[in-house]
Amino acid sequence: MAEFMTRRKMLALLGSGAALAARPSLAVVSTQAEAPLQPFTGPGPNPYWNSVGPYVTYPQKLPLQRLTDRPIQLETPRQYFTEAFTPNAAFFVRYHLSVTPNEIDLAAWRLKLEGNFTKPMELSLPQLLHDFKPVSIAAVNQCSGNSRSRFQPRVAGGQWGNGAMGNAMWTGVRLQDILERAGVGRGTVQLQFEGLDHGVGPVDKGSGRFMKSLDATDAVLGKAIVAFLMNGEPLPMLNGFPVRLVVPGKFATYWTKHLTFIRALTQADNNFWMNPAYRIPDTPGGNVTPEAMATGKIKTVPIGMVDMPVRSFIIEPDGSAPLIRNMPAQIRGIAFSGRGRVTKVEVSTDDGKTWQRATLGQDHGAYAFRTYTHLWTPKSAGTFTLAVRATDQTGSVQTEQAVWNPGGYLWNRIERQEVTVLSA
Repeated sequence: MAEFMTRRKMLALLGSGAALAARPSLAVVSTQAEAPLQPFTGPGPNPYWNSVGPYVTYPQKLPLQRLTDRPIQLETPRQYFTEAFTPNAAFFVRYHLSVTPNEIDLAAWRLKLEGNFTKPMELSLPQLLHDFKPVSIAAVNQCSGNSRSRFQPRVAGGQWGNGAMGNAMWTGVRLQDILERAGVGRGTVQLQFEGLDHGVGPVDKGSGRFMKSLDATDAVLGKAIVAFLMNGEPLPMLNGFPVRLVVPGKFATYWTKHLTFIRALTQADNNFWMNPAYRIPDTPGGNVTPEAMATGKIKTVPIGMVDMPVRSFIIEPDGSAPLIRNMPAQIRGIAFSGRGRVTKVEVSTDDGKTWQRATLGQDHGAYAFRTYTHLWTPKSAGTFTLAVRATDQTGSVQTEQAVWNPGGYLWNRIERQEVTVLSA
């Protein structure tokens, strides 16, 4: 990976005006969109890895798979997960409201700290770059609904495949340093974050502004950063330019894009995007049955109360080409956890009957993708089912259990891939 950009290079870019604007509302749709799509099979012996939307091209982006265009939801294709860091141009996009920034005047833009601060203030981007110590952290940004299309019975929401995730090296300013400068006032119970996207939202829900809050006592605030670089470059407009909140270990709904407002609240935030949206059953693993949920007696909590569960994926082989008997084949992919470092990845070539330990790639940090490889030489021809499971430093390991909840969250079942082996 190229050397990550310094603040000086960032300032030079900003001074040149090169990063002032983009036009994410203008997309080019592939001819695939004109052809009828195959029905999505969902769970099964060989489900689609990604969603089934057409490929579209937005400014600053490679062709990605579109779920919706209002709001914009774009999924990263499988082939971009062969390495630990996801290219910015291939990084998935998830908005909740239809009006997204097309351009931002950096001379006028400010990060505004409002509410119960002892010193409410506004910070310009040059102030963020000059006045605070920069830090970098590698962390996975994963949509809460990643893999939602696997749920049975089906649930409402974007029917993501596995590509609503990405890992980047984020560079910015410690959120805690900003909060200390403004002085969080006594009686503050939550910190609320809001960006520049807005829109109508669900009717009669008062949800035309996307706002998310974390408890003022949540330890994750000490890990969070306000990022202005993504893999050493200014953030793409569709990924939150000029700055976004990075909350390591938490789902992407808390990673506020185009972060512009931080508010110290003296009462718990009860806006639509905190309640009833993005809540999970207060049960082990967020798991429940549709029948139990229908009783109305299941307590729910914000999804920010939990960390992302451990996950792993087979990226290659992808089943598109046969393997050859007695010829070595490399099985490789990625694993991660919001609870800490991945310590072990195991691969099965017989549908989970037996497991072999894979070789782990470089450790980029507790919240980053960890690559793995496993060399397999099939000794006979036929159809084989590969499987992968990961274990993190807390001892959490993927299982065969398929989670269910009405939001379509927290999926981390063992992934499988069918492959065909030929004699020659």
